[in-house]
Amino acid sequence: MTIGKQVKGTLATLKGMEATIAAIALQGDGIEKRSRFHEANLKVKAVIHEIEKRVAELEREEPQYKGN
Repeated sequence: MTIGKQVKGTLATLKGMEATIAAIALQGDGIEKRSRFHEANLKVKAVIHEIEKRVAELEREEPQYKGN
């Protein structure tokens, strides 16, 4: 598996985690629990943003990764 595919696979996994955490936060009982899941989701979103930037760099620097 190429680096590009690994990075994109990681990104897909993180986006799935983001959706799951958001769903759990909405179902949480109690403001404190919902708040903790919301905070965790914000951290995951930040990581997703950084990896998306890295994917863009990879695609710019290594055209063979584009669209994979």
